[in-house]
Amino acid sequence: MSFTPDIRLFSCHYTSQQSCGAELLKLGFPENIRLNRVSCTGKLQVTTLLKAFEEGADGVYVVGCPVDACHNVKGSLRAAKRVEAVRQALVELGVEPERVAMYHLPRGLHPEFINAGREMNERIGKLGPGPFRLDRQAETTLMGA
Repeated sequence: MSFTPDIRLFSCHYTSQQSCGAELLKLGFPENIRLNRVSCTGKLQVTTLLKAFEEGADGVYVVGCPVDACHNVKGSLRAAKRVEAVRQALVELGVEPERVAMYHLPRGLHPEFINAGREMNERIGKLGPGPFRLDRQAETTLMGA
C-alpha cells in the first residue's frame, strides 16, 4: 500500500510571497503539501495547528521569517513557541512530535523553502499515516457507499 502524506504548511506572507506560483512545483516542491499563507505566523494559534491534524493532516509545519529579521518583529518567535506547545501536546497524546516543525527562512523563493518541504515530506513519509487520519476506506464504509 503506497502512502502519500497529507502535509499542511502555514507560511508567513512575506516568506512565501514568491513561492506560490507554478515555479514552486517545477523546482521539486512536493505536490501533496497544502500551502496556507498567513499574514504573520505569530498570529497562528495552537488550536489552528491542532485542527489541521484533526482534519487529517499527517504532518504540519510552519515557515516564518528569520528570528532576527521578522517583518513583524517577534512573530516568528511567537510561532516557534506555539509549535513547541503543539509538539508537547502530541507527546502527551503518544504521537510523534516530529509530525510538527518550525522553519525560519528568508523571504522569497529560496532552495531552503523547497528543501523544508522535501524534508517534511520525507520525514512524514517514514512515520506513516497520522493517528488522527481517518482511513479513506473506513470513511467510505461509514458513509454507506
